Amino acid sequence: MQMLYDSDSFVVVHMVADAIEPIAGAQSVPQMVRHGFEIVDKRHGREVFLDGSWAELFQERLKSWQDKTPSQDEIEATLEGYAQLAQTPIAMH
Repeated sequence: MQMLYDSDSFVVVHMVADAIEPIAGAQSVPQMVRHGFEIVDKRHGREVFLDGSWAELFQERLKSWQDKTPSQDEIEATLEGYAQLAQTPIAMH
């Protein structure tokens, strides 16, 4: 897990699933590796996990930001668009 962005309004974390080594003598169990991005909307207390094609689109946006550094307003506007997908309330564990 890698924190990519943290502001008063949003947090963006890159989630990378680690493959687990099989235990000697144990039966092999297929595993789905799930990589993606979690975007937390602090203002509304919701989060969204982007994986699959959504994560690929977001990754492309991150790459474009490496070429041309955006302003904080541009970043926040982009995250606002993704936050509209957020339906999961944040729960403290």
